[in-house]
Amino acid sequence: MSPRGPRWNSGATDYRLPKSNQPERRAVIHPPDTQAGPFDRRAIPDAATESRWQGADGYSIRRIDWQRPASGQAAKGSILFLPGRGDNYEKYIETLDEWHRAGWRVTASDWRGQGDSGRLGNDSVTGHISDFAIWTRDLSQLWSRWIAETPGPHVLVGHSMGGHLVLRAVAEGRIRPDALILSAPMLGFTDSFVPQGITHLAARFMAKIGDAARPAWKWSEKPGEPLAARQALLTHDKDRYDDELWWRERRPELVMGPGSWGWVERALASMRWLSRKEVLAKIDVPVLIVATSNDKLVSWKAVGHAVRNLPKGELAAFGDEAHHEILREHDPVRSRAMMAIDRFLERIVSQAKPNQELATD
Repeated sequence: MSPRGPRWNSGATDYRLPKSNQPERRAVIHPPDTQAGPFDRRAIPDAATESRWQGADGYSIRRIDWQRPASGQAAKGSILFLPGRGDNYEKYIETLDEWHRAGWRVTASDWRGQGDSGRLGNDSVTGHISDFAIWTRDLSQLWSRWIAETPGPHVLVGHSMGGHLVLRAVAEGRIRPDALILSAPMLGFTDSFVPQGITHLAARFMAKIGDAARPAWKWSEKPGEPLAARQALLTHDKDRYDDELWWRERRPELVMGPGSWGWVERALASMRWLSRKEVLAKIDVPVLIVATSNDKLVSWKAVGHAVRNLPKGELAAFGDEAHHEILREHDPVRSRAMMAIDRFLERIVSQAKPNQELATD
C-alpha cells in the first residue's frame, strides 16, 4: 500500500487493507445515509445519558452512554470509546452517535484526571500522571462492569493516547475485547532522528530535577508549538476544531493544557515497552489502526511497526489530506475513515460466535 493510503476516487474504488481477509471490492462507495438532517455537534444527543462511575479507590470518573440502538432492534454489539491526552468525549459526539444510529450500544469515558474527571497535578490544566498503569487499572475496572451490562461482540476504540492505553491494557492481559480500533494511536512521539531511548533518558532527567508535575511545554499540543498552529496539528476542518473551543467555553472544566514532565517520562517508558515485538506478538485480537503519514504528533513509523507485528493488525492509511484527528477531519476524509471502520465492525459481527447473544439490554 502506498504511504498515502487507500486509493479513492469518484468512480471505481479499489479499497484494500493489508493483512486483511476482506475480499477486494470494486464499487462506487457512499457514506451510509443514517441521519435525516445536520448533526448538532454542540449538544448532547437526546439518546445519550451522562453519568459517573468509580474506580477501585473510589475516584469518580465520567462516562456517557447510548443504551439502546436507534433502530429499536437487537444491538449489533457494543463499542467503548476512550479519548486521547487532553481530550474529552464531547469532541467525538458526532462519531459516537453515528455508531449508535448504525445499531451499536455505545459508551465513552474520560480518563482519570482528564475531561470532567478532575486533575492529578498541581493545577487545573496540566495533565499529569505518576504511572500509566493507573489508567490501565481503571480501564480494567470499567471493562469488567461494562461487558456485564452490554451485549457482545465488545469492541474497544481508542484515540491517540487512548489508543496506546487500550492496546497496552490488552497486552497486559487486563482485558480481552473482541476487537480493537485505534485512531492515530500514540505508539511513539512524532518521528525524529533522536533515538527514543535518548529522549526517554532526557525526560527522566527533567522529571527528576524538579517537580515532575510541572508543565513540560507551553500551551499547545506539541512542545514549542505556538497557539495559532494548534489547529494545523489536529484537523483541516475549522468548524470541527471550533466545536472543541465551543465545548471548552461551555464547560470550562474540560480545558486541559500541556502534559507534565512526569507524563512525558511515563509515556516514553510505556511506549518503549509496548513497541517490543514479543509484546505486540501476543496481542491476538483483530486490530484496525486508522492513521496518517502526515501526523505531526504521533509516529507514523511506530504505526507501521505495530501493524507488521500484530498478528491480526490492519491499517487504514491516510496522507496529506489528514491531520492527527482523522475522525474530526473534513467530511470526505472522515467518511473514508468511518467506512473503513464500518467494514471492520461488520466483519467482527459476522465472525462472532454463533452462541453469542446479541440481544438488546
